[in-house]
Amino acid sequence: MALYRLKEYYPNYSESTGDNRLDKIDSFSVYTEPGQEKVGSVKDLLVDESGRFRYVVVDTGPWIFGKTVLLPIGLANFDYNNERIYVNGLSKEQVENLPEYKDYKSIDEKYETNVRNQYQPIASQRSSRQFISRQDMPMQPLEDQSATLGSSSTAMQGLEQQRNTNVNAGANVNAGANVNAKAYDYDREPGFYGLSEEDNHGPLRLYEERLITHRNRFKAGEVSLGKHVETKAVQTDVPVERERVVIERRDVGSQPVAAADVDFRDQEIARVDVYGEEVNVEKQAVVREEVSLRKEKEQDTVHVQDQVRREELDVDTHGNPDILRQ
Repeated sequence: MALYRLKEYYPNYSESTGDNRLDKIDSFSVYTEPGQEKVGSVKDLLVDESGRFRYVVVDTGPWIFGKTVLLPIGLANFDYNNERIYVNGLSKEQVENLPEYKDYKSIDEKYETNVRNQYQPIASQRSSRQFISRQDMPMQPLEDQSATLGSSSTAMQGLEQQRNTNVNAGANVNAGANVNAKAYDYDREPGFYGLSEEDNHGPLRLYEERLITHRNRFKAGEVSLGKHVETKAVQTDVPVERERVVIERRDVGSQPVAAADVDFRDQEIARVDVYGEEVNVEKQAVVREEVSLRKEKEQDTVHVQDQVRREELDVDTHGNPDILRQ
């Protein structure tokens, strides 16, 4: 069966995984267990024609002089929190005896047999476990590896759709290994490529719903200012002055005067100008007041309420198992 590099088989794989774990796969490091000695760094993943993971491409770096080797996916234990892959029981001698993997090299049956022979002691320990049968499982690439690789079924189906689109469009996925004359059935080697009942389940995730509120700005109204003219009658009192003539006559007692001083004739004796005030009215415009327009923000609290769901853990036991709760 032909093998392909993950990035060639699923060009947009990093955009389609639900939990964004696969897009960081080339940042993982490989360690031995229980000694936890660093073996190397992950360069890539290899998938078969059905899209299932088969090998981890490991660059051993200074551990084995920069040698690149393949690690069967069933022997890899993923630790996403620390971005590590642990291989229980892996020895330096096994890695030294592994055939070197090169991008341009075809992976034939002889090559894979050599790889499996070096990992045989580790795989034998896993062969005693009960493995999951895949014969009746739907051919959804990567989904059967979801527990090991931490990707959701929906995301895996999305990758499958992308792969079908690429194939239908004539995308070049032949950059991987050449097709063997005799196809190899990886499912016949669960010690190397299978998931045991123990490995199949990861941590059980309990979900709950939360209220997420969003504030939307809307137009509550508008205020505009204008002015108009009103007419009204205004009355005011203005004090004015006017002059009047007072004529006073008094009796002088018939005093005699000289005949020479007497001149009987019609004549004007005195003239007095008399004045008065009148009111002239004119209108003058003045600024009575000023009006300005501005906005102020006020804080208020709106109470929202809805029903949310929460998952609680149910532990069903049979017999008397010893359970440590942490």
